[in-house]
Amino acid sequence: MRAVVPSLLGLSLLCSTAWAVEPATTSPAPAVAPAAPTATAPTAPHTLSADKPRVIPAVATVNPNGQPQEVQPLTAEQLAKNKALQDLKIKALVKDQSVRLQQLEKANLEALAQNQELQLKNDSLGVQVQVLQSERSAQMFIYGAVTLAVGVLLGFLIASYAQSKRRRQW
Repeated sequence: MRAVVPSLLGLSLLCSTAWAVEPATTSPAPAVAPAAPTATAPTAPHTLSADKPRVIPAVATVNPNGQPQEVQPLTAEQLAKNKALQDLKIKALVKDQSVRLQQLEKANLEALAQNQELQLKNDSLGVQVQVLQSERSAQMFIYGAVTLAVGVLLGFLIASYAQSKRRRQW
């Protein structure tokens, strides 16, 4: 037991130091020089990457020759086309949502009708259960009355037989 505890502690320390070091990434040298240099913040091994501010590199398009090309601002015509496309997408989404809403309303109405039908069926079954229980209790009452009547009749028969036997003995 004494040997296991120090080995587990040593193993946990070894694993924690191995995971604390960030792996160095190697990337191949680009064939074309980047269009805009990017600056990166120094990284500390104890900070999380989600806490670091990120620098987004400038996006440049590449022409067919493989050389970087400057990004040109959009013209008014292109902006109008983009807006029209966005409007069409929005209209399509609204139409799709309205179709889905109608389907959901239809399904909801069907579910409500089925729920009401099942509630009526449940009520009728509850009434049937009560009727069967009352019939069962009435049946038990009749069984008890018949048993009592048979017992009384047997009692009279046995008593009359015993009494007639006594008269014969005298």
